[in-house]
Amino acid sequence: MNHTQTDSQTRLEGYKAIIRKMKMYEEAAALIYWDMRTGAPKKGIEARSEVVGELSTETFRMSVSDEMGAYLDWFTQPEELAKLTPIERKMIQESKKDYDRSKKIPADKYQAYVVLTSQAEAAWEEARAQSDYAAFQPYLEKIIATTREFIELWGYEGNKYNTLLDMYEPGMTVEKLDAVFGALREQVVPLLQRLQAAADQPEHGFLQQDFAKEKQKQFSLYILQQMHYDFDAGRLDETVHPFATALSRGDVRITTRYLPQDVGSALFGTIHEGGHALYEQNIAKELEGTNLCTGTSMGIHESQSRFWENVIGRSPQFWSRYFGDLQAAFPGQLDDVDADAFYRAINRVEPSLIRVEADELTYNLHIMIRYELEKALINGELETADLPAAWNAKYKEYLGVEPQTDSEGVLQDVHWSSGAFGYFPSYALGNMYAAQIAHTLRKQLPELDALVARGELAPIKEWLTEKVYRHGKLLTPGEIVLEATGEELNPAYLVDYLRSKYEAVYKL
Repeated sequence: MNHTQTDSQTRLEGYKAIIRKMKMYEEAAALIYWDMRTGAPKKGIEARSEVVGELSTETFRMSVSDEMGAYLDWFTQPEELAKLTPIERKMIQESKKDYDRSKKIPADKYQAYVVLTSQAEAAWEEARAQSDYAAFQPYLEKIIATTREFIELWGYEGNKYNTLLDMYEPGMTVEKLDAVFGALREQVVPLLQRLQAAADQPEHGFLQQDFAKEKQKQFSLYILQQMHYDFDAGRLDETVHPFATALSRGDVRITTRYLPQDVGSALFGTIHEGGHALYEQNIAKELEGTNLCTGTSMGIHESQSRFWENVIGRSPQFWSRYFGDLQAAFPGQLDDVDADAFYRAINRVEPSLIRVEADELTYNLHIMIRYELEKALINGELETADLPAAWNAKYKEYLGVEPQTDSEGVLQDVHWSSGAFGYFPSYALGNMYAAQIAHTLRKQLPELDALVARGELAPIKEWLTEKVYRHGKLLTPGEIVLEATGEELNPAYLVDYLRSKYEAVYKL
């Protein structure tokens, strides 16, 4: 081995050591974040936010350090890049992208922002409980002002919002999204009107009973086991707003929310977060400890949570298998209901105020509302003081319903308190990816319905592991979809899926 090879190997080991250390800091910060959201004492939140801020800032400093810059300069030379393995090459490319973006943000500004968002999440939780937007508004105002400032430092092409979109869905732009959302809205609204006018409306009164929380929890745990969620690499907890957090491949935690009068909220929330967790638990082992050991984008991540929640979890085959188990879990409460009636009830379409409890059809309209409000806030066309009124007006226009309180309106989502602007479109993109992936899966696994009806979900998880999960961030969202389905993102599959499903549910 010559000196240049030895030098390159030493540098590569040094670079990987920084990445491993950053992953460790991120894991520690994520664990504290999980604790803050699942039961940390209220009086400890402020100090805990400072700890998260310090850990996150140290990670940030490592990512933009002179040492990191020197490694990236060396390995982005074409002759050095060519010597690397595909995993190493992609690691360098991801680090370079983060470095170029983060280097533009002063470390003290970044730390102040992390502390702000940690405190804002606690403030949001309290404001939501009190339905008091005014208490949360000062935090949101600062978050948006900082985000606008960061965009100016990062730079942008076309719409300012494009910079935020690219963080969650690389390659996505406002122009593409406007076209895709416009096409989807044109199909969804007429279908919604047809369903509302249908003669045979699903009966759903039996869903509004008092379902014991402990029994809901036991059934949620049972369904997670059926999905092959690995409890040796995760756990289920309770929180105000369900989420999944991946500390590592071996520790992917999920949370859910139990509503006594709604057996579906925790159940489908758990399946949804379980879909996220299956992705993170099944990333290839060789990506462990690298910056590629995570989902490739939020849209692909959402495709997995929405696939498990809706395509599988709300299918007639799923309930032909598991409805008897649900009846047994709640003795005497669902004895007069059959699997088909339950299936129709959980798939009823009803314009509503709360996104996380929306049906599959109207869900996308909830996302479009948030997307349009975010664009306006980021581009300075809407200020935080006017946000509740703008929110309520869009709900009336898109869904024909109007919030009466801030908690069922502008305060219902946690995302803005954490500064996650550009994230919401991922949910609708996830629905589109999920429908396209499901279409391909059905072709390649013709016995899909029979497997679900027997509760044999392992082959589905294995197919998704091969096509999506194992790759982590090694492939881009576009490459994942192209390799898995043979074509680029095509919203027509979602429209076909929704039309076929709901015409059957409503017996049109």
